Amino acid sequence: MNKKEEFDFGFTTEYDPSIELKDTVKNLTDESSKYKARMIKLYDTIIPLLNNLEKNPDQEMIKWPNRDKKVKEFKQKLNDIMDGKL
Repeated sequence: MNKKEEFDFGFTTEYDPSIELKDTVKNLTDESSKYKARMIKLYDTIIPLLNNLEKNPDQEMIKWPNRDKKVKEFKQKLNDIMDGKL
């Protein structure tokens, strides 16, 4: 008997490391997609504000009624996007 036959117990394992790797890649891809969606929402939320602020650059003053309330609401919206609530 050679050494290989000496330790043959008559069974084999069915472990396939590629299955675990595929699951890991899928999970990372899903997480990446979630973060990408959040980044797009952030961008789409911030750009209109910047575009409005950019209008009429010759005007020294910007009329912005209820600014404090609007800024707080905007900050809350950004926080909700970052937390995945929106």
